[in-house]
Amino acid sequence: MTFEVAAEAYGRFMGRYSEPLGVVFADWVGVRRGERALDVGCGPGALSGVLIERLGVGHVAAVDPSPPFVEAIVARFPGLEVHRAPAEHLPFGDDDFDRALAQLVVHFMQDPVAGLAEMARVTKPGGQVAACTWDLAGDRSPLNPLWSAARRLDPRITGESHLAGARAGELAILATKAALTDVESDEIAVTVTHPSFEEWWEPFTLGVGPAGDYVQSLDPQAREALREECRRGLPDAPFEVTAVAWAVRGRV
Repeated sequence: MTFEVAAEAYGRFMGRYSEPLGVVFADWVGVRRGERALDVGCGPGALSGVLIERLGVGHVAAVDPSPPFVEAIVARFPGLEVHRAPAEHLPFGDDDFDRALAQLVVHFMQDPVAGLAEMARVTKPGGQVAACTWDLAGDRSPLNPLWSAARRLDPRITGESHLAGARAGELAILATKAALTDVESDEIAVTVTHPSFEEWWEPFTLGVGPAGDYVQSLDPQAREALREECRRGLPDAPFEVTAVAWAVRGRV
């Protein structure tokens, strides 16, 4: 899936969670100065920024299939090597990186096993491939308040629980199928404070990802009903949302 939306819209929608998640993910992976790292499905640069801060811009490269995201990250990080490409067809030679990371991307790869295998191809022997995805099936993602409200209004709604890596253990299975070794998995989490309900709700109206597509598909009356159901399901503002992601790492 390619996100053909403005980078600013994506940032307002998911950046509030993906920016802090990038710090937690990089800590869990164990990124160390002196390494060369690749950010696969970089988006506007939530994880890339963390990698650049820790490794230096000359030791980081990034790829994404979305033209608006590529344009945004090029402008955000001058000097960063950025390519427009999907995970399944990385524009690098074999053994180019010490680590290849994919944050919140396996969900949307056309072929997750092929994408992880391609990440392994461009990683040096003994290097590491790592990925994380929201726990969409466990109702612990940052999107859960919206999808739970939608299901209360219409039990037929499935949300995004069917996406790759959304369930416990799935990322490890995909990594093993991609021929990674010493595969380890865990869960990581971030907590974000929302100062008002409107600040939480408004980004869902921007048409970003499956949740945004769903909200935009509703007629005005149904959208208002969903909005009010979400409000009833959340605490009074300010309130916190804790978002949990599955994480996996393996050796090449």
